[in-house]
Amino acid sequence: MKPPCEIVVWYVIPAIRSELAKELLNLGMKQKDVSELMDITQPAVSQYITDKRGSGIKLEDDVRQMVKDFAAQLSNGEATKADLIPRTCKICKNVETSTVLEQLGIDTDDLGEDCQSCMGSEAK
Repeated sequence: MKPPCEIVVWYVIPAIRSELAKELLNLGMKQKDVSELMDITQPAVSQYITDKRGSGIKLEDDVRQMVKDFAAQLSNGEATKADLIPRTCKICKNVETSTVLEQLGIDTDDLGEDCQSCMGSEAK
């Protein structure tokens, strides 16, 4: 079994980036501008929007709304590239651990107590 921190890197962060890229494009940004803003390559943006990357889990509606709000703030200038890491971390901390593990077919009983908090939601 993968440790929760690896699950965050392989599934949660890419899912957040995918949602963010899609929202920014929906708000009228070009892929090149999205890639520069998110500090990723344009091909990575393309993979996020075509679900070739970041589609391993489905984010809950409240988390998707946080991403949508952040995209709107980036688009209208209320947020900047400097906000990307702290806001991504804030969004990540709102991802429900049990939901992600369930989607991946991992039993939460297999995790030790210390691993529970690694996913950010601190075993809600």
